[in-house]
Amino acid sequence: MHVDMDAFFASVEEREHPELKGRPVIVGSSPRERGVVSTCNYEARKFGVRSAMPSRSAFSKCPHGVFIRPHMKLYAQASREVFAILDRYTPYVEKVSVDEAFLDISGSAHLFGGAAALAEDLRATVKRECRLTCSAGIAPNRLLAKIGSEQRKPDGLFIMPFEPDDIREFLAPKPVGVLWGVGKTTRTQLAKFGIATCGDIQRMSPEALSAILGEAAGQSVHAHAFGFDGTKLEHEPEPELTVSREWTFPEDCSDRETARGKLIELVAEVGARTRREKRWAKLARIKLRDSDFNTTTRQMPFAAPARDDIAFRQAMLSLFDCEWPVGAARILRLVGFGVGNFTAEPEECLFGDEDRRKRERLSEALDSIRRRGSRLGVSKDDG
Repeated sequence: MHVDMDAFFASVEEREHPELKGRPVIVGSSPRERGVVSTCNYEARKFGVRSAMPSRSAFSKCPHGVFIRPHMKLYAQASREVFAILDRYTPYVEKVSVDEAFLDISGSAHLFGGAAALAEDLRATVKRECRLTCSAGIAPNRLLAKIGSEQRKPDGLFIMPFEPDDIREFLAPKPVGVLWGVGKTTRTQLAKFGIATCGDIQRMSPEALSAILGEAAGQSVHAHAFGFDGTKLEHEPEPELTVSREWTFPEDCSDRETARGKLIELVAEVGARTRREKRWAKLARIKLRDSDFNTTTRQMPFAAPARDDIAFRQAMLSLFDCEWPVGAARILRLVGFGVGNFTAEPEECLFGDEDRRKRERLSEALDSIRRRGSRLGVSKDDG
């Protein structure tokens, strides 16, 4: 099942400010500034406002809209509330972003009288306890569940077909953009050959599509057009096995330094958690997810078990530079950093122990400063 919150940021603002109900709400930069829309509610979408649209363009389309700057802490708290509910229905939850997730409900659906009953119970619980709505899609795989959740938005449930012939028939009239791996660039490329729908792809051979998109992309997109998806749900590992943090950008990030800076922040959070638990990690890992939801993970071992920010940061930067070299172009939706393969004791060695202890003491001092700043209400942005 794919669960997607409806116009999440805007809905949270409406929840906190009931007077906004029924008005077009646009979360993002002010129209007087150079910036973009993070999200908007469905009233604003009726006027053609969309996410990632320049705020000035949004204002020209909807001058009577209510423009609100994002309140990320508020949205993060609402997200935690929602995910706490999802965890009640299955232990297998893959967090895609702050407002959407995949759930493997094959082992728990019978407890609620079937998959549809579980989904309706979940949606009702989110609405009752969080005062927010979500849409859900149920399908035999992640790709189809994601497509399904878009069919009854907002506040709806859609059960996708499960038989191959029915899946093929359902997908045939859909635009190619519903498929994973088909972003703006690929759509433009396919349009040059008159390929606009999944049915157009279904009538092609994998070889013909590969001649246009390349071997790997052609094979993948061709399979997706028939509803085949071999990817597995990636639920968060057990807490004792890893410590990780992720960040989903309000809009897709194409700036390398912005992504790098956010990962440095995540390193500090992971380091503080690891030190609180008095463990040393042997392995570091980064996660990068692009605008088409393609996820890349890369990991490396530490030279010696570590729990200080300096070692964590060096590992992260090394991994990041491999995945996003200087001068290369990427567009990211999410970044994440984590450490794992823990040990309760650091490895003793003849040289370097004093340096390690100094780095750890420095990191612990920084933890103390951050905690004190948090208690005083000082944010990271305040420096």
